[in-house]
Amino acid sequence: MKNEHLHFLQLAVEEAKKGVLSNDGGPFGAAIVRRGELIALAHNEVLKTNDPTAHAEVVAIRRASAILGRFDLSDCVLYATCEPCPMCLAASYWAKIKTLVYACSRHDAARAGFDDAFIYEVLEGKAEDKRMEVLQMGREMALSAFELWQQKGDKTLY
Repeated sequence: MKNEHLHFLQLAVEEAKKGVLSNDGGPFGAAIVRRGELIALAHNEVLKTNDPTAHAEVVAIRRASAILGRFDLSDCVLYATCEPCPMCLAASYWAKIKTLVYACSRHDAARAGFDDAFIYEVLEGKAEDKRMEVLQMGREMALSAFELWQQKGDKTLY
């Protein structure tokens, strides 16, 4: 099993390098594997697409979901060249991925200039968030969408 993990991590590393050389984004790659078969391979495409959510893991999850025709990737393994950022980790949970294998740590990424420590501090309640004004309003109006969802009765998504 260890050799299989290293094999798919190597594919993700090669994909990350491909993304760097094509100037698509940062040095991150990801692979989604199901039952030992590669389903999706992706690299960071933030610069290519001007989409700040186009991290390698998110792009791989989107591709795998499209290929498999479902959002539930609970039978898949996510391989990432680096410890996923909070957004990518959350996306992995939303995709119901049960196994994550990563190579570099968030500290390695920070040393290379990709520091998301502030986001972790915000999530942990340790930062005084001055980078974004957050307002809540229109709750009653928006609750109608939740009510419609509940009336519909389909609870299969989550």
